[in-house]
Amino acid sequence: MTLHHLRWVAGLPVLVSSMYGVAIAAPAADATLPAITVHSTLGGTSLEQTPASVTVIDAEQARDRQMQVNLSEMLSGVPGLQINNRQNYAQDLQLSIRGYGARSTFGLRGVRLYVDGIPATMPDGQGALSHIDISSLERIEVLRGPYSALYGNSAGGVVSMYTETPEGPPSVEGGYSVGSNGQKRLSAKASGQTAQGLSYVLSTSRFLTDGYRDHSAADRNLANAKLSTAIGDDARLTIVANTMKTDAQDAQGLTWQQWQDNPRQASSVAERFNTRKSLEQTQVGATYERRLSGTHSVSLTAYAGHRSMEQYQSLPIATQKPAGQPGGVIDMARDYAGLDARWTGNFSNAPVPVTVTAGLAFDTMKEDRQGYENFIGSQLGVKGALRRDEDNTVTSIDPYVQANWQLAPNWSLGTGLRYSHVKFESNDRYIRPGNPDDSGQVSHSKALPMVSLSHQLTPEQTVYASLGRGFETPTFTELSYRPGSIGGLNLQLQPSASTQYEVGYRQRLTGAVKGLWSAAVFHSRTSDEIVSDKNDNGRTTYRNAGDTRRQGLELQADLHLSPQWQLQAAYTYLDATFRQASGNAAAGNMLPGLSKQHLALGLDYRVTPEWRVGVSAEHASKVYVNDANSGAAPAYTVASASVGYRKVMGPWTLRAFARVDNLFDRKYVGSVIVNDGNSRFYESAPGRQWMTGVSAGYQF
Repeated sequence: MTLHHLRWVAGLPVLVSSMYGVAIAAPAADATLPAITVHSTLGGTSLEQTPASVTVIDAEQARDRQMQVNLSEMLSGVPGLQINNRQNYAQDLQLSIRGYGARSTFGLRGVRLYVDGIPATMPDGQGALSHIDISSLERIEVLRGPYSALYGNSAGGVVSMYTETPEGPPSVEGGYSVGSNGQKRLSAKASGQTAQGLSYVLSTSRFLTDGYRDHSAADRNLANAKLSTAIGDDARLTIVANTMKTDAQDAQGLTWQQWQDNPRQASSVAERFNTRKSLEQTQVGATYERRLSGTHSVSLTAYAGHRSMEQYQSLPIATQKPAGQPGGVIDMARDYAGLDARWTGNFSNAPVPVTVTAGLAFDTMKEDRQGYENFIGSQLGVKGALRRDEDNTVTSIDPYVQANWQLAPNWSLGTGLRYSHVKFESNDRYIRPGNPDDSGQVSHSKALPMVSLSHQLTPEQTVYASLGRGFETPTFTELSYRPGSIGGLNLQLQPSASTQYEVGYRQRLTGAVKGLWSAAVFHSRTSDEIVSDKNDNGRTTYRNAGDTRRQGLELQADLHLSPQWQLQAAYTYLDATFRQASGNAAAGNMLPGLSKQHLALGLDYRVTPEWRVGVSAEHASKVYVNDANSGAAPAYTVASASVGYRKVMGPWTLRAFARVDNLFDRKYVGSVIVNDGNSRFYESAPGRQWMTGVSAGYQF
């Protein structure tokens, strides 16, 4: 970090107090702000006492004046987190935390995802966000740094989402939103609590878009349900279920010249091969929690689900000729299940008061995978002859223990250890001349310790330091292809291991200006970094690089300046580099897919009890597109404006909103495809976009 950067950062508190930030509606500042409990730590702690960088987002406030389609609407103002809407619903959002997960060309890697305690990340480390129902979320927690190592494989950071648990009379709500490029969203929701104490929320939505780019239309359907009830005085049972179905065209990336000529075009091969993806997922889970005594409690979470995918790629016919080539159509089905059993003991009367949590997590996934040619004769973009057929299984078994020690009234020590064991197995059923049996198996194990020390300087101020050991295996998707069009899994790909350090400060303001602000400095080193080797026509191979380093600074402020004004700001400086020459990367090159600096600012103003307005600005520095750092998506700064209305009329509640994103119609690249073999690195962001919506709710 240069002296110039340090001077810039040192002046950020002044900048924060004088500029406008990310608009998130909030109630007027009260005399006392409510306490915030962090659930992402296994024992559950107050935000002030949590020895980690964590951001807690009130989902109801964050989705205000938003279309409620993508989590990028809600998470763009979290420091350390980079999330990009690719404007391509055939691929998932791009999400990374402190540089972990940036290599992903589709799906999510390096970051653990949970919804109501149920993993949205498979045991191999691949996650997905497309099935999450934003309209029924209550809160989101983003955990960064060494503490996340306690979640095991692929935990460069943790994003935990929690569905609301309604109390009070039943209510129903319906909404309709429209926007640029043929966007439409219809939603319905019912929630409440019965006389017997059963809380429930049922929601469904459909989103349609023509797409900003050619060949990027999509149709997504979601349904979500949560039931929660007390069992006696000491136990609670919660059941969650959801289903999702998406059909989307894939516009693919563009070369630099194509993007300059026409950012709305699709690649020529995308339309020629009719590249597209269909996804379906259904899952159900349950959590049983019981307090055994004033000291002991237990909980058990179990879940199961099914996910299927059919994807048509643009692989040329000639490329598919070798006998070991698996074709240009992926047809895959996954059945997955798991459980997490834990015990917590709170020994407040011990010589050193301590809270201990111990448990065992088991997760498994079985994948039935076929590959087909993407042509029949001269017809392209259709399912042709079988070229791949295999069963893949991955299982993980992780025992873990965590203890939080109260060393003194203002000092606490956190310790934790997780032992992660992940096993991959592949059974090849497609054996032909020139394509031998590629069955195989491999196992990876790692002990993951974590320690933290925190000190409360005052009831409103906390400093902490922590360190931990992280572990990330390749996913089955990353193992799926070997370099050189050779069949079978790339079982030579090794997991990466990282050591993370962090020092942080957090303060709650209780004077005329109320709110929270925090700062954190972090450093991590990773060996055997998993990086994309080559991305060619929608197919990516991976390799292990040498050592890499990630270090930087995060600042965040959420301030109630007055009963009418709320200011939010988040700044990230991230220096993520190769420390050794590897492939096309020279030592010192920046890891591709990441912005070195990211700043989000915004201001929200409550005009009247019914009306709110907001303005926001976001800046991201340039993003290198390959290991060689020979090309980059330019830096950009964009602004947005929004207005919202909420009126309560007896049992009725009416809401309406309108917003404009990219207010000044800037032309910029929203995301990149790292190391694309055809130099189609660039995915265009939309120009000026508008959207508006209305909803009506009735409480019985």
